[in-house]
Amino acid sequence: MEEKNYSILLYYCYTTIGEPEVFREEHHQLCLELGLLGRIIIAGEGLNGTVSGLKEDCEKYMQAVKADPRFAHTDFKVEPHVSHAFQKLYVRVKPEIVHVGLHDINPNERTGKHLEPDEFREMKDHDDVVILDVRSNYEHKLGKFKNALTLDIDNFREFPEKVKELEHLKDKKVLTYCTGGIKCEKASAFLLEQGFEDVYQLHGGIIKYGIEAGGEDFEGQCYVFDGRIAKEVNKVNPLVISECYICGTKSDRMVNCANSQCNIHVPICQDCGWEYEGACSTTCKDHPKKRVYDGTGYYQKEMNGYDPSKNSKRLKKDSLKA
Repeated sequence: MEEKNYSILLYYCYTTIGEPEVFREEHHQLCLELGLLGRIIIAGEGLNGTVSGLKEDCEKYMQAVKADPRFAHTDFKVEPHVSHAFQKLYVRVKPEIVHVGLHDINPNERTGKHLEPDEFREMKDHDDVVILDVRSNYEHKLGKFKNALTLDIDNFREFPEKVKELEHLKDKKVLTYCTGGIKCEKASAFLLEQGFEDVYQLHGGIIKYGIEAGGEDFEGQCYVFDGRIAKEVNKVNPLVISECYICGTKSDRMVNCANSQCNIHVPICQDCGWEYEGACSTTCKDHPKKRVYDGTGYYQKEMNGYDPSKNSKRLKKDSLKA
């Protein structure tokens, strides 16, 4: 068995960042110095990231983040891994740390009650409870909590409009959940704003629930935004619920279609993966934009002009001038 000398960190923190662009440069430099790879989003409303690195470097990173009073309450989900889970490093400034368009909602002022994993497990099967999955279709089709209500959305920004369909649940206790907890902060706050009175959220999301509560009653696998694509969560009563997009056999092997013009996230079994060279159909298999399939179904996103070493180059140039 390979040694798990690396860690994968999943985290977010809603806080005020006065100068996001300045902080981006400082934070980017920190990640470069520690050899971390992954995706980090910075906005005026906070920090959202998932990175990988050697265990000791990840420890230094968490210590550095929490040493800043703005991020002292950041809850890191830490998972051991055999290698980096990313190929590159992105640190970007965006309008929101999770794109939903609810700019006026501040989870630090009002949000659903946080439930720790054991509390969520104890409460989720009560008769007066509805478990609400706030993730997108490709995520909950791969895995979800038993008896959870899912929404037909392709992106989280569609969530506010879908809430109109939940009016009949206003007399219920609504337990929201997502991958790491960040979407629930705004989703549960929005539900409260719309007149839902008893709203909760799974603190730390599915990932923390798997780490601390064994993942009981989470059916299927959890879609994750790193090189693993899908992650096993349930160590108590696991169940495969997804089917191969091509042949229909039970499969929780999530891939991106090898055709970059398609790139849909779907389960494809090992046999079909190789037969169709990572594509989701014969059309995509024959497409001129089809990428080389290596058996994983994971492809690094294009940089689109983003220079990951921009800050270090600038700092080096400044130091030479000095």
